[in-house]
Amino acid sequence: MDKMQATVELLKTYNQEHIIKLLEQLEGKEKEQLIEQINKIDFHQIMELYDNTKKELEIKENKIENIAYLDKAKLSQDQKEEFDTLGEMAIKKGEYAVVTMAGGQGTRLRT
Repeated sequence: MDKMQATVELLKTYNQEHIIKLLEQLEGKEKEQLIEQINKIDFHQIMELYDNTKKELEIKENKIENIAYLDKAKLSQDQKEEFDTLGEMAIKKGEYAVVTMAGGQGTRLRT
């Protein structure tokens, strides 16, 4: 089985016949490049991810708990500098965090 035929079979397996029509219109190097790109795609994983979007999530706990926090306005200058240094080090290491604030808090707190 040649590359073209194998690629066509792969596309048929995952209901991607519209790409086969495009392949048939191409010639030479363009066709080869598209075949190479198609064969690098993990269609199985894509279908698995897509199927997971249809699953209903089961949330086992509906409990909201308070988390520890620090009030920036109550920190000393030394504490602020320490947290700034820690943040800069984390960024340099490629680490990050996500913070969610109530609407408008980011603007009012200038963060």
